Amino acid sequence: MTKLLGPAFAALALATPALAAEVTTGRLANGMEVVVIEDRRAPVVVHMVWYRTGSADEPPRVSGVAHLLEHLLFKATDDMEAGELSRVVAENGGTDNAFTSYDYTAYFQRVAADRLPLMMTMEADRMNDLALTPEDVETERQVVLEERASRTDSEPGALAREQMRAALFLNSRYGMPVIGWREEIEALSMPDVLAFYETFYSPNNATLVVAGDVDPEEVMRLAEETYGAIPAEPGLPERVRPQEPPQIAERRVLFDDPRVSQPYVLRSYVVPERDRGDQGAAAALAVLGEVLGGSSFTSVLARDLTFEADVALFTGAGYDGTSVDDATFSLSVVPRPGVTLAEAEAALDASLDRFLRDGVDPGQLDRIKAQLRASEVYALDSVEGLANRYGAALSVGLEVADVEAWPGLLQAVTAEDLLEAARRLDRDASVTMWVAASREGLQ
Repeated sequence: MTKLLGPAFAALALATPALAAEVTTGRLANGMEVVVIEDRRAPVVVHMVWYRTGSADEPPRVSGVAHLLEHLLFKATDDMEAGELSRVVAENGGTDNAFTSYDYTAYFQRVAADRLPLMMTMEADRMNDLALTPEDVETERQVVLEERASRTDSEPGALAREQMRAALFLNSRYGMPVIGWREEIEALSMPDVLAFYETFYSPNNATLVVAGDVDPEEVMRLAEETYGAIPAEPGLPERVRPQEPPQIAERRVLFDDPRVSQPYVLRSYVVPERDRGDQGAAAALAVLGEVLGGSSFTSVLARDLTFEADVALFTGAGYDGTSVDDATFSLSVVPRPGVTLAEAEAALDASLDRFLRDGVDPGQLDRIKAQLRASEVYALDSVEGLANRYGAALSVGLEVADVEAWPGLLQAVTAEDLLEAARRLDRDASVTMWVAASREGLQ
């Protein structure tokens, strides 16, 4: 059930049979959105602030500034010492962290429920009063560069996916790595960071999500006292980004690196994202990912390439549709020893053609829907998972009603919907990548 509280909030109630958690929503006078997920089973609370800005919102030539700023938010403010928030959380037996994506940046703490007022006070402080120094920027820049070196530059799979995404999105900022290009990280300046912070880190560009053992009215009162005192950013720009033009030619990437231990084929398509009030096509793509590659034993690709034909060690498929702009649908094949990448790709294409001809087995579709229903039940056991679900959705322009409708839309997907979704997988809007240890392995 979703409800809006108090005279400052319009009244609304939505039935939510798939998600039994009590969800209360509202908006502060300065524009900050508030979502409260009530779960009284344990005396803990997850407190999250989601900013509707990520790496895809960065200006040209400063890739990585959103992620660098995420690091810098743990430095000093006008009222806190550097690292004080994390230290206080740890001293109170809690955990905290942050993460940056293409479309949002989020900060969270998991603490005892009676520590919520303190968390809200401290988080509101760093939303408005970050006190950076040039030394802070330089120190964290080196940390980010080391992070890139260890997680991307030293990982051939990460480097390959980075190149593939750059080929898939030629104009959209989704083609840039979230962590940033090394050369641009090295050139980031304190004015770059402050400009990003002062523009995007404002209450009218943020969503507060509180989940756990809380009273919604008390959370709203605390939100007014803490975040409500921060003025809105009058110069917040409209979220308009460079768009990907219609793609008219298939693209290919050949990536070789001696550190690759197992060659594989990966294909990614540009497909529609989940849109507010219009998630039907996205739901079909999500279920299609499960049908084609959700299981190593019963999926279409596993059946065709692993069991009926001795082609693949592993196959996979998946849809990532929670985004502001175009989403992606991916397929992967790891061939058996002795099977070339060309043979693996040909087998993949033959399996897709067979699916388009024969459609989905009704029993398989029923099993997948049952698994999806079960996953919704299990999701209720994690207040942090629910907080992430709502925060991510609202950060890309969806509404609470869309989050609550999503499980039902998945259950409503038909066999014909799956065929229509499969027909959306246009080779002219795709990149196929071969990855191997040597150039010879790409032949």
